[in-house]
Amino acid sequence: MKEFKGRVLAGGNWKGEAVVSRQGVNTLATFQKSALKNAKQVIVSDQNNSDIYDKNITRKALCLPITIGSTTGGLVIQTVCAMGINPSAFLFSEHIDSLAASGIVLARVWENSSVIAIDMLGEDFLKTVKTGDTIEIKEDGTVIVCD
Repeated sequence: MKEFKGRVLAGGNWKGEAVVSRQGVNTLATFQKSALKNAKQVIVSDQNNSDIYDKNITRKALCLPITIGSTTGGLVIQTVCAMGINPSAFLFSEHIDSLAASGIVLARVWENSSVIAIDMLGEDFLKTVKTGDTIEIKEDGTVIVCD
C-alpha cells in the first residue's frame, strides 16, 4: 500500500479500480464514440493510447498525467457525466489542465455529478499505480494505492 497526497479540485470519498494511462488522454478520442452511441459505458476509443484503448473506464479511477486534445475536452467530460457513464475519478499526476477542470466543475454544478478530481499527485503516483489496482480516495486529497 502506498499513499499520495494531491490537490482537491472536486472532492469525495471513493474506493474502486484504477485504469492507468502513462500518456496524456485525448478526451474527444477517448469518449466520443461511447457518447455518440449513447452507450451504457465508456470503452476507450483512442487507438493512439495503447495504455487504455478498448478498456472500460466507467466508474473507475482514470489515472493520468493530463488531458490533451481539442477545446471540446471540457464539454465531452461534462457530457459523459450527464450520461452517467464517466470515470468516478480523474487522478492527475500533474496540474489539471483548464479544459478538464472546466468540464469537471460544470458536471458537478450543472449535472449534480459526484465525479472526483485530484491533481498534483506527482510522477511517482503514475510509476506506482497499475491498471486493475484498487484505489482508495479520501475527501482531503489522499489517494491510496492498495496492494
